[in-house]
Amino acid sequence: MSNSMKKGLTVKDLVTTGIFTALVFVFVLVGGMFFAPNPVLTFFMPAGSGLLAGPVFLLMIAKVQKRWSISIMGVVICIIWFVTGMHWAFALGYLIMAIAADFVAGAGQYKSKKLNSIAYILFSLGGTGSYIVFFADPNGWAQTMLGNGTEQSYIDTMQATANTGILIAMFAAAIITSAISAFVGCKMLKKQFEKAGITA
Repeated sequence: MSNSMKKGLTVKDLVTTGIFTALVFVFVLVGGMFFAPNPVLTFFMPAGSGLLAGPVFLLMIAKVQKRWSISIMGVVICIIWFVTGMHWAFALGYLIMAIAADFVAGAGQYKSKKLNSIAYILFSLGGTGSYIVFFADPNGWAQTMLGNGTEQSYIDTMQATANTGILIAMFAAAIITSAISAFVGCKMLKKQFEKAGITA
């Protein structure tokens, strides 16, 4: 295990994590906001959310390179989603996948472009949590969202649109857009990665 993996997070690391968490959240929000208002396009919100944040996510890994930084990001984003009225599974999805992403990136000591990119794809799939519950328990999901202030007509249109093809397309689109975002991030941050010792 490398020295960076052994050492705990410093105050500087926590500040860096906080700043980048805010930036990632903004990019996730901006990317997804074009899809969320439409009850048909909403299934592709995770794909939109994953399109922009890759470079910022990868730069945070390069800056910190320690266990729990990505997990802390997941905790903060989970709390924000929950308190703003998103479905609990949407918030929880980001938390679970952020922890998974942390361990994947950590397997390469946060220095593998490939594993860091896979970590970002996993993180982005956190946005599918609410939709997984929607497909598994449509009525329970609807009751929760009605309680959160979602209109019945919106839910009715979602339920009329939903099918297995939409579910598969949602996952495929989210993986593709987040992979593109990670690829672009790797190209944009080549010099920063070299300085941080991040390789293939």
